Amino acid sequence: MLYYFVYFLMIAYLILVGKRALHMLQQNLYNENNRYLKWIKKNFKTTIINISLLGIVLSFLVLVLKNEKLISFVLLLLMLVYLISYFKEKSISSNIQNKKPLVYTARIKRLIVTLCIIYLLPMLFSLFTEYKNTFLFISTVITGFSFYTTYLALIINYPIEKCVYKHYESMAKSKLASMKDLKVIGITGSYGKTSSKNILNDILSIKFNTLATPKSLNTFNGLMITINSKLSKFDEVFIAEMGAYVRGEINGLCDLVNPKYGIITSIGTAHLETFGSEENILHGKMELIEHLPHDGVGVLNCDDPKQVSYKLKNNCKIIWIGIDNPKADVRASNIRTERTKTLFDVEFSGDKKKYQFETKLLGRHNIYNILSALALGYEFKIPIKDLCLAVRRVKPIEHRLEIKKIGNFYQIDDAYNSNPVGAKGALEVLGSIDGFRVVVTPGMIELGDKEYELNKEFGRQISKIANADLVILIGKKQTKPILDGLEEVGFSKSKIQVLNDVRESFTIINNLKEKKDIYALYENDLPDTYNE
Repeated sequence: MLYYFVYFLMIAYLILVGKRALHMLQQNLYNENNRYLKWIKKNFKTTIINISLLGIVLSFLVLVLKNEKLISFVLLLLMLVYLISYFKEKSISSNIQNKKPLVYTARIKRLIVTLCIIYLLPMLFSLFTEYKNTFLFISTVITGFSFYTTYLALIINYPIEKCVYKHYESMAKSKLASMKDLKVIGITGSYGKTSSKNILNDILSIKFNTLATPKSLNTFNGLMITINSKLSKFDEVFIAEMGAYVRGEINGLCDLVNPKYGIITSIGTAHLETFGSEENILHGKMELIEHLPHDGVGVLNCDDPKQVSYKLKNNCKIIWIGIDNPKADVRASNIRTERTKTLFDVEFSGDKKKYQFETKLLGRHNIYNILSALALGYEFKIPIKDLCLAVRRVKPIEHRLEIKKIGNFYQIDDAYNSNPVGAKGALEVLGSIDGFRVVVTPGMIELGDKEYELNKEFGRQISKIANADLVILIGKKQTKPILDGLEEVGFSKSKIQVLNDVRESFTIINNLKEKKDIYALYENDLPDTYNE
């Protein structure tokens, strides 16, 4: 009877910890580029060194002991361990603030089935065979290392997922092949991919039926899902955002969608940790332009030294956009901000006129994104007057320098930005506003061995560029480099607050009593895997 109670508590504990393991696996892209294993290593105390290890030791004692009374006593202790583990895990689960909850996709459901088999088989053998002590020990081991057991289920399911993957890949390729007149545009870069995609979609839709990959679905799976479920025979333009963590990934995405047009937003240090070097990042992003057909068109930024110096292995047409470089084919000048809108002039190569444009978007980086869209719009023969109208109608991009009124302050929501270039641009926007300026941030991640210094520089920039009146840091350990940067430039400690939950910042800012309008820049929002 004691065995039944032990297993009952073990199953209850597994439901809680198993869900958390699946959640972290999903947020770490099903261990793409070993992200999940790196997360386990980083959170060693949570995933390995916990009370479950005591359960493994007790079950081993049950295995080696011969005295029934002692076995019963140890089983009672094991019950107590799982009872404590259950309530401890329940407390942890209730306190974790999940920004993005576990999504029960078909893949997650298949993993749950596999996990149930892994967990239940030893239990059944333990209860219905004479080797109950042996299988009890096996059960406690796979329970104690449940985060690794989840990884084991991922490996077991690999052949199934490969078959599913190939099926949907074939469907997507066949669908694209059947749409001969579809204009396919690929967009990649270290920063600004989603913003550039949304702006391009808004501008081209003034003349064409367009479809852009939704949100940040920029992986192979994301592109396949979009093509199979959303692309229709009425679409004339398909805009594919392309993300990458290692060299060669963009080539794989290009093999799927075969773009004729390509845009590189910017080349920087985002995902330096997974790419390995800045040279790999440059070559990895430029794969898009090198994959274009000879009659294709690439849009590059002539203000980006890395793009200018790159020796392109393709003779396709290149349209250069820029602000500072007078040799740009599509160039913006006379840029000025008027409270909640930006005005600027644009010159097109071969046309001596200057055309004035207006947009609701803020920030110099968005001017580059608009120029890329204008370059292709002009290439697609959209009249200038229509392009002017389209730019005026471009919607603010969600979570990318999006201004919202919340209570008694204006939130500048830049939550989806997590790179040094974009962060600096956001600080410049905040610094140009007349008001009480607040910066709320957890810092930047996946910057390899430059992560500390880049976040420290970000701290210095918060003081020098944004001229912030208040800084709210989210996560004490994560934001230590930013704090070091602020202290280095003499930023007052009385103007710094450190929180564990970003939601607390809304209350703090709303309770501020200031004569000026309050503007709070929310820069980056880390996923749940970075909860402290």
